[in-house]
Amino acid sequence: MHLTQELELFPEHRVTLLLFKEVKNAAELRKSAMEGKINGALINPTMLVDPFQVLVAANKAVHLQKIEKMKTRNLYSEIIFNLSPTNNISEAFKRFGISDGDDSVMVVVVHNKDESQLLTDIVAKVDGQQVSVEDISSMSDSAKIKKLYKVTPQEEKCGTLLDAVVCRMATKDVL
Repeated sequence: MHLTQELELFPEHRVTLLLFKEVKNAAELRKSAMEGKINGALINPTMLVDPFQVLVAANKAVHLQKIEKMKTRNLYSEIIFNLSPTNNISEAFKRFGISDGDDSVMVVVVHNKDESQLLTDIVAKVDGQQVSVEDISSMSDSAKIKKLYKVTPQEEKCGTLLDAVVCRMATKDVL
């Protein structure tokens, strides 16, 4: 159902992804996250190609937190920011954060291995149906993703959409 991955470079940290559809309380969840009452990143799954994309963003966020170089105020906003191909924080939240009317949400939680209660608490707050994280591709809007990340037809011939997206995420600060 959910996906939990230990971060290779930071083995004391785990990232858990939870995916929900038919969500009825997105506005309430968004408000709770903004007030710091939800200890996780709430992401619009239509802008995600694959769970790996989120793991890359989370790994980068933890790294930046460790070296005190985050561009946002907390780890979870940094994850959302790292999904974006641009350096515009408010644009990242518009594109990748959830909106009040959304009916699906991916929740990303960074935790230690013994913090399973944290996940239980978050699941209890979402009024929706939890589905397998592997179902993310059925919620993706490929056309919007290609447009946002400026993926060319040539790139799609030599690699996957995920390859292009992760490349843009990884190089946004470099270019």
